[in-house]
Amino acid sequence: MLKFTPILLAILYALAMYRFSVWRTRRELDTRSSELADPRLKKLTDRLAAALDLPRIKVHIYEIDPVNGLAAPDGRIFITRGFYRKFQNGELSAEEMTSVIAHELGHVALGHSRRRMIDFSGQNALRTALAMILSRFLPGIGAIIASGLTTLLAARLSRSDEYEADEYAAALLTKAGIGTAPQKALFAKLEELTQSRSGAMPAWLMSHPKTGERIAAIEKLEAKWAR
Repeated sequence: MLKFTPILLAILYALAMYRFSVWRTRRELDTRSSELADPRLKKLTDRLAAALDLPRIKVHIYEIDPVNGLAAPDGRIFITRGFYRKFQNGELSAEEMTSVIAHELGHVALGHSRRRMIDFSGQNALRTALAMILSRFLPGIGAIIASGLTTLLAARLSRSDEYEADEYAAALLTKAGIGTAPQKALFAKLEELTQSRSGAMPAWLMSHPKTGERIAAIEKLEAKWAR
């Protein structure tokens, strides 16, 4: 029984972390966000809603500066104040901003946001269990190896989700009559954002596929749809 103790502890830890993460995320978003009211964006999100047979799509502003979009486990869509500010300053078009919203809708529709929360808790549990086991055989470096393995797993899962959400957004934007050009233009601008930081990649982009690969994947879809 003692040999299974690390695994049981890891499972209990994962359950506790999942519940805590959901509670903390919901509280943070409720406290620091409000519904977006922008007539220029609403015209375009109404087109997305019509394509999905929905009455409307609610978008929220998350009051933080980093440029990002996110889909909460409860299905809400958020863009950060920093992202929205770039749109207000004319650095992003309304169509490019809408492509971000379509991408986050993809995460919701495909179940990524809830699964990511579960994966995050599971990865922490796996890291704990592996560290306990490997440290018995590799004292001093077992925990480092466990951390490296779970980080690689998390990055692979995240990149897969991004490609799937990109594909969903491309299909939705095309159906809504907006097209994929704004989506590809946005990717190029995100690359420029990376370069503007002297080559330092923003933390939230580290788990995303490379810009060129994302654009190539969309162009492959366009070629497929054109047949």
